[in-house]
Amino acid sequence: MDNAHGALSFRPNAPTRLPSACAGSTTAPTSARAAAKSVNASALVQLHLAQGATLSSGPRAFPLVFAGVPDEYRSAREGCAMLDQTDRGCLELRGPEAASFLHRLSANEVRKLVAGQGARNLLLSSKGKVLFDFDLSVESDRILLSTSPGRAAALLSALDTYRFSEKVSFTDLTERHAPLALCGPRADEIVERVCAVRPPEQAHAHVSGQFEGAAVAIARTPVAGSSGVRLDAGPERVAALWSALAAQGAQPMGRVAYDSLRVEAGWAEPELDIDDSVYPQEARLERAFSLDKGCYIGQEVVAKIDTYGGLNKRLVALAVSHDDPIPRGARLLREDAGEWRDLGVCTSWAYSFELDRGLVLAYVKRRSQAVGTRFRIGDAQSPLGEATVVAIPVRRDALPPTGEFE
Repeated sequence: MDNAHGALSFRPNAPTRLPSACAGSTTAPTSARAAAKSVNASALVQLHLAQGATLSSGPRAFPLVFAGVPDEYRSAREGCAMLDQTDRGCLELRGPEAASFLHRLSANEVRKLVAGQGARNLLLSSKGKVLFDFDLSVESDRILLSTSPGRAAALLSALDTYRFSEKVSFTDLTERHAPLALCGPRADEIVERVCAVRPPEQAHAHVSGQFEGAAVAIARTPVAGSSGVRLDAGPERVAALWSALAAQGAQPMGRVAYDSLRVEAGWAEPELDIDDSVYPQEARLERAFSLDKGCYIGQEVVAKIDTYGGLNKRLVALAVSHDDPIPRGARLLREDAGEWRDLGVCTSWAYSFELDRGLVLAYVKRRSQAVGTRFRIGDAQSPLGEATVVAIPVRRDALPPTGEFE
């Protein structure tokens, strides 16, 4: 994809297939009227429609494409891309025992964090599998948990199950949470111009900026597998903040370009690639749990995997022999001694600009994960295509993946 001058080049007529082709949900383009009536539509849906965005259908309307996938993808790698994350959930924990309570339950460090710091964290089952994936921010008088869309209420219920006499309270602040996410080499510069403060360098650290005379929370967080920034000025100002960032050069980006970026990074997405059937190491979530903090729910299983290995599967990326979408749940088959063995399952598909073909994330069984290993997709006799394991990240500007490789 790189030309002789080191600039990025893009296939002008690259497919704009929907990322949900592998999500198993209804996210085909929808009409303006249907999107506006969507129960859980983005707070920015009317603005997106006015800008000509193509929105998804289903219970949550979100942007699929704005100006065009190649331009949006280019902006994330050469300039600044802006993503609507206003459908994320948010919980607030308050009380003198909030940190110690969350520390003993969740997989990552909490008690040692001070105001202005944060972390990605997990709530695991007793069997060590992922129930919830959230971003944690510590403030002087509270802890905020930013969740994937639609998961805040369930996380609150799960936490409340473990509360006995601890002095901690929970509040669902989803209606007050209206984050935008930015990534790309110009993201920090644009945020500083609009919010009068430079984003922090430390991962998951956060500072307070100003926009229209009010505070805006600014956090360093991964976006589509790259270093990025998340801003939250609240629902009253989110449309004005979106417009101000765009005026400074932030390019609105839809889910199609987002999926191209994250799949090239080998970046697992909650509810698509991460659910309660996987261990955190299988999904390469080593940044989201600690091996040193002591006991927490599922800790014994996580520690055993770290000590003895033996994972049956791990997330890998595979280049597809064409650029047609591969459905979520498609099986990966390999011939062995004249028989076809089922060795993996696809969880996400996207078009890769780097490889000029389709790319999938999939859980593949051990001893079949090495780069260059080939599979048939779907059915051995009538396959959906061929797939070959490739090294991740596919694009060089992504965050380095964690976990072992065969």
